[in-house]
Amino acid sequence: MTSAGPEDLVVTRAALAEWSVISGWAADEGWNPGLSDAPAFFAQDPEGFFIGRVGEEPVSAISVVNYDADYAFLGFYLVRPDLRGRGLGLATWRTALAHAGSRTIGLDGVVTQQHNYRRSGFEPAHRTLRFAGAVPATRPAPGVRPAGEDDLDAVTEYDASCHPADRPRFLKHWLSAPGHRAFVRLRDGRLTGCAVIRPAHDRPRIGPLFADTAEDAEALLLATAAAAAGGEVALDVPLSNPAAVTLAERFGLSPSFETARMYTGPVRPFAADRVFGVTTLELG
Repeated sequence: MTSAGPEDLVVTRAALAEWSVISGWAADEGWNPGLSDAPAFFAQDPEGFFIGRVGEEPVSAISVVNYDADYAFLGFYLVRPDLRGRGLGLATWRTALAHAGSRTIGLDGVVTQQHNYRRSGFEPAHRTLRFAGAVPATRPAPGVRPAGEDDLDAVTEYDASCHPADRPRFLKHWLSAPGHRAFVRLRDGRLTGCAVIRPAHDRPRIGPLFADTAEDAEALLLATAAAAAGGEVALDVPLSNPAAVTLAERFGLSPSFETARMYTGPVRPFAADRVFGVTTLELG
């Protein structure tokens, strides 16, 4: 293994049962993956997850998840720390990207890798900051309640207005995965926002936090905070939405981690002003 190079690497598609190792690597990087993320991720595109091995040992990973005929999302680009700098990551990258075909690919890139992503044709759209801290647990605001099965269609439609592609298969699992708590806000019978909080390796993560207005977003943020019993939470806030930054700062949350949303080409227009918290950095 000490002399392993790209010529020794075999990249294959990963099964769901194998992905726990990769989630552990992501946790070691400080990315704080959710504890029940993988089944929802694989539900969207079970063919989009790749592991590179030298012999029988996993040494690299990447996901390239196809949403529709036009859009894919890249995540989990990882190489085992003791084997970095040998070209294993690039070989894994090249194999996996073929899965996206001609689709525009999005990713949320850490600061240290953004120059490499630019060289591969990705251009930045906006910065994202992970804000973390404790939000006071209070009574739910009027119109906020837990999401139920009957809300799935409305949430799916609302999500489609806030994301570059429809993703009903993902959402069906995301809203009801073990430990996930989903909330909706309604005014005059109309959905004006949705949010999910889920357990993670470090502190619970909120995502998405989608809302018509800052008032709706605040009501949903307080609901998720109550689900976390007032403990610390993490929220990935796009700096393209100043109202989202203001909301995080007003509750005393502190920036702890930065990424950049980057794309290889055009994406379907979506309501960026409704995105107060990104769903997940791994799948957009």
